[in-house]
Amino acid sequence: MVTTNKFRSRGRPRRFDPDAAVATAQRLFHARGYDAVSVAEVTEALGINPPSFYAAFGSKAGLYERVLDHWSATGAIPIGDLLRPDRTVAEALAALLEEAAHRYAADAEAPGCLVLEGTRCNDATARQAARAFSLAAEDAIRDYIADRHPGDARRLTDFVSTTMSGLSAKSRAGHDLPRLLESARLAADAIRLALS
Repeated sequence: MVTTNKFRSRGRPRRFDPDAAVATAQRLFHARGYDAVSVAEVTEALGINPPSFYAAFGSKAGLYERVLDHWSATGAIPIGDLLRPDRTVAEALAALLEEAAHRYAADAEAPGCLVLEGTRCNDATARQAARAFSLAAEDAIRDYIADRHPGDARRLTDFVSTTMSGLSAKSRAGHDLPRLLESARLAADAIRLALS
């Protein structure tokens, strides 16, 4: 007698783990930038064919959005942990800038900030996804400053955001940690002066 398993899935089983694929793609996008990575390179790195890629992620931008979600949970600067109520605003922002310098220089093969660099990519969908993460971070910084220095919240947030973008860009251009820290500490001095 022959029996069949009515719960057996149809077709071939998936040959890859989507979560592992997102981590691999994160590394590619971070190291080379969104625009420089092709779907062909992604599928080769993941060991899958294009139909499997599109079935899993929909598009390169769809994969990038998944990468950003993964990044926010695993590699993003922990803004909430740094902008603590037991610190002065100047101390907290100095800690934030130093943490940015450390993270942006931590991996010579993937320098800078995945999100900030993504805000400059050519694909409108991917760029908008990165901008959403960047704006959420700016909102958190602005809200933190506004609790104690409401009149300075906008300009200080703009200054911190501009400094972080510059640190990311300089890291990608080859600046090492000591140089990034010098810039971060100079910016922290300017913040202290602005709040004094």
